[in-house]
Amino acid sequence: MGTIENERWLSRRGEAIQILRKNYGGSALAPQDRLIEILWHVSRSMKSTGDLAAARSLDPTFIKDGLTMATALALPTAIAAFSASEGGLERCFFDVFETVCGELRQL
Repeated sequence: MGTIENERWLSRRGEAIQILRKNYGGSALAPQDRLIEILWHVSRSMKSTGDLAAARSLDPTFIKDGLTMATALALPTAIAAFSASEGGLERCFFDVFETVCGELRQL
């Protein structure tokens, strides 16, 4: 999969997860859904401003929750990305985006 395909997939899944959250609450999200939601926020934030400020304002626990979900799902690249500091995630995001999407898409 290329970047454009992964961006489209992430956008479609992110929007669907937002509807699920709105209709049923955050507790209705499976770990995979929650990690996709976090990745979607991170991706949008990084593409629009080159940092994670927007992701942080939408979801203050996104790094901690991202690591928790990635660990629960045993996704090594996602674990490494969300184990980093916020600055570390900003620096590596575009390098790991494709691989993290691939890990999630295989679930």
